[in-house]
Amino acid sequence: MGVIDYYRQELNRIAWRMQYRSRRDFKREVSVLSTPELMEPSFSEKSENKIVMQQYLNGLSSELGKKVIFEIYINDKTETQVARELQISQQAVSKWKKKMIQELYQKMNF
Repeated sequence: MGVIDYYRQELNRIAWRMQYRSRRDFKREVSVLSTPELMEPSFSEKSENKIVMQQYLNGLSSELGKKVIFEIYINDKTETQVARELQISQQAVSKWKKKMIQELYQKMNF
């Protein structure tokens, strides 16, 4: 498993936890239904998830860190592509990514 895959998996876990907490906080726990059509999230749920994710990203302490996370996980770019765009090294992108994921994790587990 590559570094990118590892961090993508970590961000997916973070997003899942945020979604779960959002549902729990708003008392919107949904029972699991057997039909796949009904299990698919509705437009409003997708919108809520995007809003919650955006709030967490906006809460990050660094503008550069926000940009790195957004480009890698939302726009699905590689660290090298992000490094070229931001005119920093790939290693710096990797460090920012790791730092911001740690910060997101801490905010979620306050």
